Amino acid sequence: MSDEDTTGLRTRLIDVGVDLVTREGAQALTLREIARRAGVSHGAPRRYFPTHLELLSAIARRGFLDLQARAARAAGDDGADPRARLTELAGVYLDFALSQRGMYELMFRHDLLESGRLGLRETSLPMFGALVDLVGRVRPDADARIVAGSLWANLHGIAQLWGWGSLRLTTGADDFVPLLRAALDAHLGPEER
Repeated sequence: MSDEDTTGLRTRLIDVGVDLVTREGAQALTLREIARRAGVSHGAPRRYFPTHLELLSAIARRGFLDLQARAARAAGDDGADPRARLTELAGVYLDFALSQRGMYELMFRHDLLESGRLGLRETSLPMFGALVDLVGRVRPDADARIVAGSLWANLHGIAQLWGWGSLRLTTGADDFVPLLRAALDAHLGPEER
């Protein structure tokens, strides 16, 4: 099999996995189902991804790259107000988490992030670095890594609880924007109006 064929089938397996996780969730990502939908034998994925974890990592990497691209478009101009950029970035994060639930769940699986497969850490850490940078600009008085980590944890919690319906039930909010603003105020201080 040529390098082009190998690359083509690897890409097709990842594409099928991305589509499957988007439509049916992370639990649907079995090697057999991905192979079936890619039109290959159930053993074929193992020639390109020796373990299921490696294929899942490749699929999750696509999710991180997609989120990273969305975040880059939203971050805008470096000269823009850091608070406004943070607000936009956090909104993009929550929107991605809620509109791409299966991918989001896969991306943050501890076993994938810890495995070191396919550079997931290297793909995810620059986004956190951008968050740290913006937090540092808004809160030069604080340890930006700690505040950014706390803000990210808060956003992750909002995404999970909103997706499950818990926050709608408890807060009566129609969308996550008031929760996003409250989280930003809690971590960055109240916005000057």
